[in-house]
Amino acid sequence: MKQPAFRLEPVLRLRRTEEKAAALASAQAAREAAEAAERAERDALALTDRSLPAHVSGGAFIAAMVASAAAAADVSAARALALARAEQAELVRARWTAAAQRTKGLERLRERHVSALQTAADAAEARAIDDLVTGAYSTRTKGEDTTWTD
Repeated sequence: MKQPAFRLEPVLRLRRTEEKAAALASAQAAREAAEAAERAERDALALTDRSLPAHVSGGAFIAAMVASAAAAADVSAARALALARAEQAELVRARWTAAAQRTKGLERLRERHVSALQTAADAAEARAIDDLVTGAYSTRTKGEDTTWTD
């Protein structure tokens, strides 16, 4: 006898696929956030290593200050980008968590289904054994009209 299939199996497969895609997206977002943070730190270190030559003209000094201000703005933008990437990575991770929870819920339903099928099969087997034992006893004692109290 064929056991009934779990009717939500296609949905469970879809949820597992969604969870895997969300996991990959989360890993990619985390990698991009880490790279942006590293880039911002490298730019900040490069900015602190900047120094003016000992003897410079007024125009060279102004040019160096403008370049330093532009580099500082670049560092600030890189840090803002790193922060935005980290926030985006957190949102993507939250989507992955939600997808995993939806998958886990369906997996629990599937486990209950399998457990219910096993319980039903065990009960049917026990009934079959009881019927065999009862049938064997009734055929052995069919001719005897004595009771156990005799």
